[in-house]
Amino acid sequence: MTPGGEPRLLGPAQIRELAAEVGVRPTKTLGQNFVHDANTVRRIVAASGVGPDDVVLEVGPGLGSLTLALLGVAGRVVAIEIDPVLAQRIPQTIAEYAPQQSGNFEVILADALQVARDDLPAVPTALVANLPYNVSVPVLLHLLGLFPEIRTALVMVQAEVADRLAAPPGSRTYGVPSVKARYHGRVSRAGAVGRNVFWPEPKVESGLVRIERTDEYPTDPDFRQRVFDAIDAAFAQRRKTMRSALATWAGSPVEAERRLRAAGIDPGIRGEKLDVADFVRLATTD
Repeated sequence: MTPGGEPRLLGPAQIRELAAEVGVRPTKTLGQNFVHDANTVRRIVAASGVGPDDVVLEVGPGLGSLTLALLGVAGRVVAIEIDPVLAQRIPQTIAEYAPQQSGNFEVILADALQVARDDLPAVPTALVANLPYNVSVPVLLHLLGLFPEIRTALVMVQAEVADRLAAPPGSRTYGVPSVKARYHGRVSRAGAVGRNVFWPEPKVESGLVRIERTDEYPTDPDFRQRVFDAIDAAFAQRRKTMRSALATWAGSPVEAERRLRAAGIDPGIRGEKLDVADFVRLATTD
């Protein structure tokens, strides 16, 4: 154990030993790439800004690399793991590497895309995770919508996805993920992560994204869905003007134009030029 009772962190040798012990071979289907670099998980935790008052939600803890680093600073960590073998093993890993913090950790065997509020033993105040890259955006949006109590999120995703999430209106990468993430709060890039800190090494670069909750828009699921439906329609065919893109959503091109003008939006503009505030006005204009 490290001085002061701090958790010991996992390195490349420990990651491989744990994986061999439980017979885990990382699968592309579950998006499993395990971080084995202690400095990287320390950097992620520092960028997240979580502290002893936070209940941190982690998705896909895997073998426990990031979990151990989180337990060094957070008051409590609740992890969602879809792999039953990993979910069964991680409490033992926490007990071995962070004995003084093991009482502050719980793991839930579940699919993060299907999890409900009542499935968790505590309401999270922060989300910190190396998200499975194949479902990173749906998981992120589901959890931010499900738990408005999450004040900050710091997630590692594929670099291309990180660029999309943090893209401003009018940029080439701005799209549905950008607008929907901005509905929940301020979105920014928080750094890059190299391939060499993972096992197995992925074929893509990774990036960190930070979201700070702003409470600017209602958390009511029905209201949010109305806004998201308008966003989906606007970007379904990027090259179309809003008048054309929203024709089906509004019921007709004439009705689409009427609603756009009522919301103060030029019907000839394209969706990529609009910010989330524009979509909120549009969705709430009768």
